[in-house]
Amino acid sequence: PAIVHDFLNFDWTFCTSKQSKHNWGPLTSNLLLIGMEGNVTPCHYDEQQNLFAQVRGFKRCILFPPDQFDCLYPHPVHHPHDRQSMVDFDKPDYNKFPKFSEARGFETVIGPGEVLYIPMYWWHHIESLMRGSYTVTVNFWYKGGPNGIVTYPLKGHQKVAVMRNIEKMLLDVLQDPKEIPPLLRAMVLGRYTE
Repeated sequence: PAIVHDFLNFDWTFCTSKQSKHNWGPLTSNLLLIGMEGNVTPCHYDEQQNLFAQVRGFKRCILFPPDQFDCLYPHPVHHPHDRQSMVDFDKPDYNKFPKFSEARGFETVIGPGEVLYIPMYWWHHIESLMRGSYTVTVNFWYKGGPNGIVTYPLKGHQKVAVMRNIEKMLLDVLQDPKEIPPLLRAMVLGRYTE
């Protein structure tokens, strides 16, 4: 009951001002994250705008822009870990994931009272730091807002959106995830090589 009370009496001014200023869509969900020291959220990206508010404890956040997509080796759309990197950041296998050595990110540590904006399609790897007991974070996810404007050349986040949509459509048609790679390989090798 106390959590519900706090949520209903939350001062939404900060969040709604960001939503309005950046023309985001509606708030779709909140998530209360309570973690122990050393907890790791593996590198992944979200398809919504994210205000990542730290309430208790400290978290190390490594962010990578969408144009790092190839360096972070995401799981296929149909995989249970969709939108998550296949690379183990603690023990990267450079033979299996050679482009990971080229990944360039931004690192920060956030603490109580700080909010980190994580744009949609930006990769983020989050670790709870060993600075005293548990951590508490609240996420605010917003739809991306109008995206009818396409710029050329395509930006990193636009490329990710196009790739995901093609993969989803192929899965809808083929019904078998194993059929997607051979079809894409045949299309590229058969028609788009020089």
